Amino acid sequence: MSHTTALHGSAKEDILESLYNQFTIDDQRLFKITQTFLSEISDGLSSYGRPMAMIPTFVNGVPDGSETGTFLALDLGGTNLRVCEVTLLGDKTFSLRQQKYKVSEALKTGEVTTLFDYLADSVDAFLTDTPSQDYDSHVSHADEDSSYVPLALTFSFPVEQSALDSGVLLTWTKGFSAKNAIGKDVVKLLQDAFDRKHIHVKCVALVNDTVGALLSRAYTSGGCILGAIFGTGTNGAYVEDVAKITKLSQNPTVAAGGEMIVNTEWGAFNNSRSALPTTPYDNKLDRESINPRFQAFEKFISGMYLGEITRNVILSLIDAAPQPLLFRGRSSVPLNKQWGLDTAVLSEIEEAWEGLGRFSPPEQGSPEAQKGEKLRRIQGILAHRLELSPPDISLADADIVRQVCNLIASRAARMSATAVAAILVHTGRARLWDRGEQSSVGLKDEGKRIGVGVDGSLVEFYPNFQTKLRASLRALVGPEVESRVDIGMAKDGSGAGAALCALVAQKQSQANHTNGAYEYDHKDIKVTPPIEVAYISSLSR
Repeated sequence: MSHTTALHGSAKEDILESLYNQFTIDDQRLFKITQTFLSEISDGLSSYGRPMAMIPTFVNGVPDGSETGTFLALDLGGTNLRVCEVTLLGDKTFSLRQQKYKVSEALKTGEVTTLFDYLADSVDAFLTDTPSQDYDSHVSHADEDSSYVPLALTFSFPVEQSALDSGVLLTWTKGFSAKNAIGKDVVKLLQDAFDRKHIHVKCVALVNDTVGALLSRAYTSGGCILGAIFGTGTNGAYVEDVAKITKLSQNPTVAAGGEMIVNTEWGAFNNSRSALPTTPYDNKLDRESINPRFQAFEKFISGMYLGEITRNVILSLIDAAPQPLLFRGRSSVPLNKQWGLDTAVLSEIEEAWEGLGRFSPPEQGSPEAQKGEKLRRIQGILAHRLELSPPDISLADADIVRQVCNLIASRAARMSATAVAAILVHTGRARLWDRGEQSSVGLKDEGKRIGVGVDGSLVEFYPNFQTKLRASLRALVGPEVESRVDIGMAKDGSGAGAALCALVAQKQSQANHTNGAYEYDHKDIKVTPPIEVAYISSLSR
């Protein structure tokens, strides 16, 4: 594996200042990124084939917490596969039973039928080991004697979706590369696996985890306009006026008006990198990734990549000339291996510095003594997690690594705010703030709470990630609007959100069976009959 070219400099301070300048984004740059975001949103709404695809989901409206039903959900989006049973209780709460199953590297890279057989076996094991109550809508209208358990699949990879229960895989992401999958309908792959094994489960909905986050937050809080994932990957889905989705053209949905959830696929924002603050370390990561020049925004801000960017920087400091700047010029097996530094290590280092998590604040003492105690903790983390020899890790080394972690994570949090700000501005709930007197007059939802549901390990667990995101959002849209943005964790978006989409499928199936339109408010999600038209869709966590 080739390393980033070693740094050259006459003084350690000069090299560290160079790193600081490369990874620090000022407010002016944030404004430029947000403006580019707004442009790409408009492009994606007006035509197909754009990197930031702005996908119509044909899910109209959001729940308010009064919906009920019991559904099965299957969540495939990363390292683990999860099977869960979700019972919507109708009072803004739900109950959940779940089981996680490990997805091995062999499954990720082997034959796709082997992967989907494993998914089916996992569902079967869940139903066999933890039998539960009857499920809703368990009789097929096509065959009244054929009963099945309804299941919604949360599939967090790019697909071309043509119906709520049909979608063709466009490409793998997040380390998956299962063979003979591209161009196949993932719902059919799963259903075929169920049928081969005579498992009486029917996949009734293909769900984007970001849409699920929006629906879940809306269900538990009574309203939400944006769902966002900041975890292994990143994406956002928001409630849009149908009239603005001009690429739907003559689609009858346009004539019906109203609102529709749009899946932005903002992980692919600015693939050209014309606005993104690219460094040599980002370029190296992209070049060596499985999808070079794709998912650009995601590679700057998501948990899958922050550790690798940090590893690239650390190696450049180890190899710096004429004198190494870290660890006496010595590396280790994890540092020499691509993806050898997990973003969880960055989080642990920042927890040690902040006195969070399992790290209590240092005992009373001088500021210098407290700093020394924090750095000794970081020394221990580096020795254990990166397999470095303790004598090679000075306190100064620990401090440099700590600063590098902070720079890279802070950049990710600040850039994440541009996505949220762009949606607020695009939907008319905010204006880009010019530092003058701010007024909400004329804005949509003037003076009201703006619900944003978030999910993902970064926003939930990484120290100060959400605080830094909010500070940057405040700089972009002003304090008045930012103060009304209610950012809350979307409680199990890929589970409860999937259940809500299964509810959509149930009601849509009932409408088709009776050959009548089905549209309702609040008691259930608003649904219109399916429209036989293919549209581009991709799902990305």
